[in-house]
Amino acid sequence: RDMTQTVKLQKMRRDFVANVSHELRTPLTVLRGYLEMFDNTTSIEQWQNALPAMRQQAERMSEMLHELLALSRLETGEKALQVTATDVGSILQDIISDAMQLSQYNHHEIILNLESEHWLLADLDELRSAVSNLIFNAVKYTPAGCRITVTWAVDEDSGVISVKDDGEGIAEHHLERLTERFYRVDSGRTYGEGGTGLGLAIVKHVLQRHDAILKISSDLGIGATFSCHFPIQHVVVKPQALTPTTH
Repeated sequence: RDMTQTVKLQKMRRDFVANVSHELRTPLTVLRGYLEMFDNTTSIEQWQNALPAMRQQAERMSEMLHELLALSRLETGEKALQVTATDVGSILQDIISDAMQLSQYNHHEIILNLESEHWLLADLDELRSAVSNLIFNAVKYTPAGCRITVTWAVDEDSGVISVKDDGEGIAEHHLERLTERFYRVDSGRTYGEGGTGLGLAIVKHVLQRHDAILKISSDLGIGATFSCHFPIQHVVVKPQALTPTTH
């Protein structure tokens, strides 16, 4: 019998457990270290130094658990899709506004390029989650001062939301593994930025539920582009009821 798929799934399961353990170990070590320190002293100054670090690590674990639960719901189909005609341009504007707050200290230039006024048949919350992950990743992992271009375009085959940056780029051998849970190009950098390593896995599963695909292209030293390709059947004109009328 061909056991290739079974062996692959078993390896993925082992890797998943190992990765979760690894990801939780760092914040738990920090928390335990401070708590053990407080067994020996109750200095106000030490409390003031420790509490922000403990809060940060607790929030990191909370974010990770939230994303693990979200990913589980996507994979099992626990939550049914609530498909509606969705204004892509408006969603992108809102997310970019949030991203600018995240980027304020790195002074990224974030450009919105709306090449189409078409809307998209999609689950609003899931679409927002997927696109937010892509844009926030670009802000987190692109060097200060870089340009990030977010585009919504429609051609005869698909509707495409793309996030392009002119940062450091990603080596080709990493590309096919980027959507794996906890896979990172640079594990050390992620701890500093606070990422969970689950964002692109969530993007992939959201797109799968919408019959869409994620394409990733990159060149070292030039930048990377993450593109969500939705079937043309999911692209619609602006609903008539929302179209202004002239008198």
